[in-house]
Amino acid sequence: MPHIAIPIPSGPGKQEIEIDMKINGKQQQIHYRVELFYWSDCDIPKVSRVECVRSILTDYDQDWMLYFIGEPTEEFIPIIFVKKQEWSEQRRLVQQP
Repeated sequence: MPHIAIPIPSGPGKQEIEIDMKINGKQQQIHYRVELFYWSDCDIPKVSRVECVRSILTDYDQDWMLYFIGEPTEEFIPIIFVKKQEWSEQRRLVQQP
């Protein structure tokens, strides 16, 4: 699927992003959520950051799905989620002839 990169200002905590677009002439709105998860907040020992990310994803709101995992730093890892229902609709619209 093609991608469009849209720079967004970075900041601490959670950012809600709403994008209105037309796909094949049909209006659609997509919601993204960008969150910074701090390693220090993870209950799992620091040697297992993979387990920390796995725990974050497993326990996350089930209305949202993983979209992208950003480059981790020593302090945090940025993770982007997308609304499941809207993502399914977007994929259906893109695949229509």
